[in-house]
Amino acid sequence: MAEARAQEVATFGFAPYNADSDEEYMNAAQEEHFRAILLDWKQSLMEEVDRTVHHMQDEATNFPDPNDRATQESEFSLELRTRDRERKLIKKIDEALDRIDEHEYGYCEACGVEIGIRRLEARPTATLCIDCKTLDEIREKQRG
Repeated sequence: MAEARAQEVATFGFAPYNADSDEEYMNAAQEEHFRAILLDWKQSLMEEVDRTVHHMQDEATNFPDPNDRATQESEFSLELRTRDRERKLIKKIDEALDRIDEHEYGYCEACGVEIGIRRLEARPTATLCIDCKTLDEIREKQRG
C-alpha cells in the first residue's frame, strides 16, 4: 500500500486526497489540498516561462543561411504559442484560486452540483461537472 501511494505521489506530484465517508465536501482540508496543487502547477508553469525566455535569449543567433534562420524562427514560434497557451492556463489557475478563497471552488458553475474530488485532481481548473461538460462538448460538435 505504501509503495502504491509513493508511486502516485511520484507520478502526479501529489498524494490523492482520501476523504472520509462522513466528510463534508470542499471543507478547509480539501480546499488546502487543491490550493497546494494549483500553486505547485502555477509555479512549474512560471519556471517553464523563465526557461523559455532564457533559452530564446541564449539561442537567438542571426544565421547567414536562410534555412537555418527559418528553422530557428519556426522553433521560437512554436515555443511562443506553447507559452501563450500556458499563460491562459495560469489565468485559469488564478481564477480557481480565487474560487477557493470565495469558497465556491469544486461546484459546477452551470448546475451547482459537486464536481468531485477525483475530477478536480485530474483537472484542477474544472468549472463544470462531468455531465455539464459532456453536454457542452456535444453542443460544440453540433455547432461545427
